[in-house]
Amino acid sequence: MGGWFSKSKKPVSRVTEQDKAVLQLKQQRDKLKQYQKRIELNLERDRQLAKKLLSEDKRDKAKLLLKKKRYQENLLHNADIQLEKLEQLTHDLEFTQIEVQVLDGLKTGNAALKKVHDILNIDEIEKILDETKEGIEKQREIDELISGQLTEEDDEAIEAELESILDVEDQLPEVPTDKLPDVVEEKTPERPQRVKSSSKKIAVEA
Repeated sequence: MGGWFSKSKKPVSRVTEQDKAVLQLKQQRDKLKQYQKRIELNLERDRQLAKKLLSEDKRDKAKLLLKKKRYQENLLHNADIQLEKLEQLTHDLEFTQIEVQVLDGLKTGNAALKKVHDILNIDEIEKILDETKEGIEKQREIDELISGQLTEEDDEAIEAELESILDVEDQLPEVPTDKLPDVVEEKTPERPQRVKSSSKKIAVEA
């Protein structure tokens, strides 16, 4: 029951304060560009209107309109300066975010490297090398003891056994290479045919 009325936790947002600042700067930049376009349209319209007033011999109104146009040109120049500052600030802030990510990566890498160094410290490595060296020397001593137990008589017996093995191999008969003779098949004699006795009986009766 209590779980139904408990407040659900809001998912942690991945948007940082730097991301929000960059977004706001870009929105201000876009608004400033729209403002520049609007001023440029007004300047062109005022220039055409001043030209028309001069053609109508309305010099004072044309001069007043050109003053307004001059003021707007100054605003446009200031907007260019502000826009350049916004672009530079946005670039610096985005680059700072990259630097922060690089620093976080270096921090993680250094922590992992420190753990490896803690596992494989100098003392541990020297201990492993010493144990390995001791194992090799011990095995060498065992090999020397085993080989040292063989006397001169043992060596002679081993040599004699080798010679006997070689002699047996030399005494084995060679495999014949002659071609075997062809086998001639014998013909079985044919049996004589028996004459039926019935034919003889017929000849006697006749």
